[in-house]
Amino acid sequence: MAMRKREDNPEVFPNAAGIDVGASSHWLAVPAKCADEPVREFGTMTDDLNAMADWLLACGVDTVALESTGVFWIPVYEVLEHRGLTVWLVDARQMKYVPGRKSDVLDCQWLQKLMSLGLLRAAWRPGEPVCVVRAVARQREVLLAEQSSWILRMQKALVQMNIQLTEVLSDIMGATGQAIIRAIVAGERDPHVLARYRHARVKRSAEDIARALQGNWREEHLFVLAQALAMYDSLAQRVLECDAKIEALLAPLGRHDIELTGAAKRGSPNPLNFDARRSLARWAGVDLTRINGISAGTALTILSEVGTDLSRFANEKHFCSWLRLCPGTKISGGKVLSARTRRSANRVRQALKMAAMSLSRTDSALGAFYRRLCTRMDKPRANTAVAHKLARLVYFMLTRGEPFVDQGQQRYEEQQRQRSIAALNRRAAALGFRLAPTSTTG
Repeated sequence: MAMRKREDNPEVFPNAAGIDVGASSHWLAVPAKCADEPVREFGTMTDDLNAMADWLLACGVDTVALESTGVFWIPVYEVLEHRGLTVWLVDARQMKYVPGRKSDVLDCQWLQKLMSLGLLRAAWRPGEPVCVVRAVARQREVLLAEQSSWILRMQKALVQMNIQLTEVLSDIMGATGQAIIRAIVAGERDPHVLARYRHARVKRSAEDIARALQGNWREEHLFVLAQALAMYDSLAQRVLECDAKIEALLAPLGRHDIELTGAAKRGSPNPLNFDARRSLARWAGVDLTRINGISAGTALTILSEVGTDLSRFANEKHFCSWLRLCPGTKISGGKVLSARTRRSANRVRQALKMAAMSLSRTDSALGAFYRRLCTRMDKPRANTAVAHKLARLVYFMLTRGEPFVDQGQQRYEEQQRQRSIAALNRRAAALGFRLAPTSTTG
């Protein structure tokens, strides 16, 4: 019996190229039919990237796949996209699913082969205006994180001098704490004079604060405290510059004339130094801060990461899956092995989980939903479930343009009560019984 000749796999992208991105050089592979030398190495300078684009266009390449290696892929991506090529940013972990040989040259060839067969998925990258806002917003987050580290250094210097300011103040960088620390750096040592900076809203008395400010004023710790405070102030100025830049970037994006209802949320840490709520609402067409738990800072994180156009996601389920907020589907032989949500460093995911955490004590429907989940599961899982619900609300608001209206805790609890009654009636009917309400008359 004659053996049937094996057919080659059909190519989905016959004119695709693969790029192995590196720190000092980039290896490129194009289809063998496009060039006599299908594998070439290019440098990382701008003229090298332009020469790379010229060679790809001369070879008739229309689609390029490259791995998301660190930040080295960004210049390559931007140059090739500017030259009119379709660039697919590919997660390196996808390469592990299909076995292949490992070397610098064959990596780009294997990437080109997988791309031509349609075995890769492109990562989503928002448009250019969103990327610009995202870069400044991320820089602001970096500065705030550095500020926090210098606050810890100030706290360490105070403790080393046995200045127990953290025992009488909940936040040493609040109004009272900052005033006391700046007075110490300026040379004041009298605890009773320092205690006079106490704000009227501080719960502890001036005597308690003065007692906590009795320490050993060692010169080396005072020097460290002064330097930490100077670094904190310098970073605070950089944060203000980021706020001004974000405000300027959001101004041309505000194309919607929207009327804001309700008062702005108060008490959010590290607030933006401009009317971010209005600017973000004019950009998105909806006010995301109307959702319980989402502040202007959280809304900025969401919009700067994903933008306002979510048409890339087929529905809210795809959006939640991209955020890694949906259950996993590890199934073998019809048995669910694990439904744990996958780990991710997605900034929107982290922002929504932080927003969900703030709902635990609110008198809202989302707060009641959070507390109900906590009665039947641990808090981390409940937090993920509430973050999933917040993600769905964000998706619906951005895609439908509908405002969010909180139905309130009482209405939510009444709905849950009616659902419980209906479930009990169905259960009783299945067992051949009928439920009757008890009499409330005395």
